Amino acid sequence: MIALIQYVMEDMNKQLDRIEKSLNLLNNELVWTRTKESMNSIGNLCLHLAGNEYQNFVSAIGNRPFIRERTREFTTDGGISKDGLISLLRDTRSQSEEVLSDLSNDDLSREVIIHYSQEDWNRMYREAVQAGETYDTRVIGRLIVQVSAHYGYHAGQIVVLAKMLQDMSEHITGQYH
Repeated sequence: MIALIQYVMEDMNKQLDRIEKSLNLLNNELVWTRTKESMNSIGNLCLHLAGNEYQNFVSAIGNRPFIRERTREFTTDGGISKDGLISLLRDTRSQSEEVLSDLSNDDLSREVIIHYSQEDWNRMYREAVQAGETYDTRVIGRLIVQVSAHYGYHAGQIVVLAKMLQDMSEHITGQYH
């Protein structure tokens, strides 16, 4: 595995460990609690992270089938246990590592197509486009960095929400601050 990808995956795995630790401190009801109607639950954020990682790493870079319902990631309000969410995140990570481990330095400058469903595209960009126009392109190196930053951002939200929902003195990040 090339160095950039190794560093990104090490960081994303550290974030995944924090997410799992956060989930394990909560019961299934708290995992799906929205602290405000306009906010996502931890369960929503987990679905979103798995969907985003699969879409970009496994589907776009790995050229595997596109299977994502982005809108559902934010509208689901239960039905998946915290163990089920952990399994989904870990399975997605395993697939991502398999895809990314096959990349070469030359691949980092290669452009890939990121597919979206028409419904998700129109909701994200608030513009109606026709079928076949719902894709974006990105250079792999940039995409890897963007997905990693996105993952860290939402992992931090999950840690904060877990601490808000379950008062604890636990230092989920492993750092004392």
